[in-house]
Amino acid sequence: MSHITLITGSTLGGAEYVADHLSELLEDDGHSTEVINQADLSELPLNGHWLVVCSTHGAGELPDNIKPFMAQLQAQQPDLSGLHFGMVGLGDSSYDTFCAAAKLLDQQLSQLGAIRVGERLDIDVSQHPVPEDPAENWLMTWKNQL
Repeated sequence: MSHITLITGSTLGGAEYVADHLSELLEDDGHSTEVINQADLSELPLNGHWLVVCSTHGAGELPDNIKPFMAQLQAQQPDLSGLHFGMVGLGDSSYDTFCAAAKLLDQQLSQLGAIRVGERLDIDVSQHPVPEDPAENWLMTWKNQL
């Protein structure tokens, strides 16, 4: 089984709840996990598997807890060609910046050579008041592609 690092970008805690839930499911399935709510590039494995769960704040902005991580990625430009990742975005589709933060992170990781496993999941919290439910359904497919 794999070790999966879950990285959250969260303003009000929704992405953290989703990441904690997915972590439990992955561990029940035999994977080892670590949930990181304040990611620091120097403390992360640059290969293996990341699962990023990020909400969108304000007008399409990254949550404060993940802004420094994005800045590190942009400044250091690490080689992430040994990294596979999944991306889960939380947002409200009534805004034209729906899941913009997750899309930005997805694009940045891909530009650095990381390979996304499966499709990005964009959860519309206006349609899914319990975002753990669609995330759990998505995880069943995602983990089989590792």
